[in-house]
Amino acid sequence: MATPESKVKAAVVKLLKANDAYYFFPATGGFGRSGVPDIVCCLRGKFVGIECKAGTNKPTELQLRELHKINKAGGLSYVINETNIDLIAKLIEVAGNWSEPHDSLEENQNV
Repeated sequence: MATPESKVKAAVVKLLKANDAYYFFPATGGFGRSGVPDIVCCLRGKFVGIECKAGTNKPTELQLRELHKINKAGGLSYVINETNIDLIAKLIEVAGNWSEPHDSLEENQNV
């Protein structure tokens, strides 16, 4: 059975997939870093961290600290729930105006 938070994650992923964003769910157990966002993605060259919550649930202090670190490093971070998922759609819309991504893999084949 899907949890309310997993439904939010699925809705975010659906938007990311439809817009060719690179994304993954970081593993935090054992060797991972605690507090990292639920979804980490790259959207047209911009690093984005997305913490998904359901209902009135709020991020923990540790999660907020990690989201702040992403912003401080020049990335974007969002706390998304059922009521504000449109922020991801708006982000994707705005990302269309960012400069074209380049294929860094091809440029660095000799590395």
